[in-house]
Formats: sequence, structure tokens, C-alpha cells
Amino acid sequence: MNTILKSKITDKCAWVGKDIATQSDWIYQLSPHMLNVLDQGLKSLEQQNLIAPNFEKHDVLIDDAEFLAQIEYISNELENGYGFIVIRGLDAEKYTESQLANIYYLMGLHIGNAVTQNARGDLIGYVENIGDKTQKMTRVYETNDYLPYHSDLSDVVGLLSIRKAKQGGLSSIVSFSSVYNRILEQYPEYLGYYYHPSWYDHLGEVNPSLTPIFSYFDGKLACRYLRYYIELGHDRKNVPLSQVQMDALNIFDEISHAPDLRLDMMLEPGDIQFCNNYCVMHSRSSFEDYDEVEKRRKLLRLWLQMPNARQLAKDFPGRNGIPKGLGQAT
Repeated sequence: MNTILKSKITDKCAWVGKDIATQSDWIYQLSPHMLNVLDQGLKSLEQQNLIAPNFEKHDVLIDDAEFLAQIEYISNELENGYGFIVIRGLDAEKYTESQLANIYYLMGLHIGNAVTQNARGDLIGYVENIGDKTQKMTRVYETNDYLPYHSDLSDVVGLLSIRKAKQGGLSSIVSFSSVYNRILEQYPEYLGYYYHPSWYDHLGEVNPSLTPIFSYFDGKLACRYLRYYIELGHDRKNVPLSQVQMDALNIFDEISHAPDLRLDMMLEPGDIQFCNNYCVMHSRSSFEDYDEVEKRRKLLRLWLQMPNARQLAKDFPGRNGIPKGLGQAT
């Protein structure tokens, strides 16, 4: 049987933060040619009075061979490389916020298909500190609080930085494969618990459903994790987590937060980060923001369904978007 991977992952996706922090191969610098193609696409959108996300890929026909080859490179890196990429080169001072959104969404549509992020059917999420912390329904991403490590309900998540905070707000990512490797090395007796389905309170579903944290299928490890929704799912199903399950989750959290595993970065205005949700967990440190709303930290989020996404096991169902009318986004 090969449903449980029992050997160390040595692929590129099993990166260790301290080892690649000084490298630049996870940074993609937009070339003058790529920027020119995107500028032409922006011009076409403006001529048609189209504003993201209210346009489709076919509204701007880009048949430039070099552009399409680079998009393929980015997509392949997300699935078969590190599992994340940071794209730099957009001059945030050159464009308005609406123009940045148009360029970002246009690029996203060429990488994958945008899927809905909440019950309203939003295809672009606004990550900004405008929420009321006293209200139960306020999501963490709408505040300046620490955002725990998690993966989102899509193949890929993208973030475009519009403005930085006054202080703090580091983006932090960690490789699922490296977390797996360390569990295998230090706590192999717990490995089976991560493959056993847990009740998740998946956003976009009326009732909790079963999903494992780890799933090994067709030669690749896929992962899904957000502890709060596991605990909430078990609470709603009235199925308490056992002590050994709690121990397993504590081990997972402890390893995920290991300083040597994680990679921290400041997303400067104009930077774009894409992460494969089956390969990488993402987080954000707390931050101090400006008093003026127009100066506060702001990022635009995309959830993408990828044409080259890995095959998933039947007991690890894919999640691409939240159906309109149900749930809320994390």
C-alpha cells in the first residue's frame, strides 16, 4: 500500500526557509517585454471600459509567445517547483490602484481561472485593516492581528501588495513538505493521524465534511490545514478531538512555526505572491497601521483554479471557491 508516504520528500517543494532566504530563484522579475505586454493589455481594457474583476480572459487577446511562455513557467513553478513565487517589477507609483488591479487580474486569468472567495461571489478579495474586532463575524484578514498559518480553498492563492503597513505585516510561508519531513523524522508514530480524515467546517458548506490533513496520491503529497476549522468542525459534529489528535495538531503547529523552516518576506507595493495551497501554508504577522484609512495596508487577493493542478485522492476533495450564498472567506 502506498497511501501513506513513509520516505523523506526531496523535491524542490521541500524547501527550508533559512536555506533559500538569501536565494533569488523564487523571485521572478518582470522584464521590460513582459511589462510592455501587460501595459498593452491594460490599454485594451481601458479602451473597453473594463475594470477587474468584470472581464474575462478573452476580452484581451494576448498571443505574445514570450509572454505565454513565461506564464507557463510561473504555473509550472507553482505546481512542480517551490510551490510559490514572488513576482516583482510592477511600479506601484506608475499606476492607479484600479490599474494595478486590472494588470494583476489579467495576469491571474492567464495563469488560472479566478474562483469566488465568499458568499457574495467576490473574485477579488481586499485584505485590509478595516474590520471591527468587537464583531464576531469580522474575519482576521480584515484586522491588523496575527493571521495563523493556513491554506485557502483553491489550488493557488495570490496576493498583490498595494500599500504596506506603518510597521510590521510580514508575509510568512512554510513548506508543507518540510513540515512533513520533520514529523517523519521526529514523530513518525503520529504520522497516521494526519492521513486520517478530520471534520472540517469548510467554508461554503452547510455542514462539516471529512478531509485529512495529508493525502498522498499519484506520487505527490497534498495538504490542507487550518486548525480553527478542524476544531470548529468537530465541535459542530459533537465529535470531540481525542488527546492524541490534539497532540498531533500541537506537533504540527510547533513544527510549522520553527524559525528555520519558515520564510518571511515584506511584500513591497507592486509585489505579487502566488502560493500553491497544496504545497505551502501562508501567514502574516501583526502590524501597526496608519490612522488614515487611505494610507492603511492593503492587498488584493485572488483564488485560482489551475489547469495543471495535481490529481487529488477521492478522500481529499478539491476546493476551488466558495459557492455564492454560503460561508465566508478566511
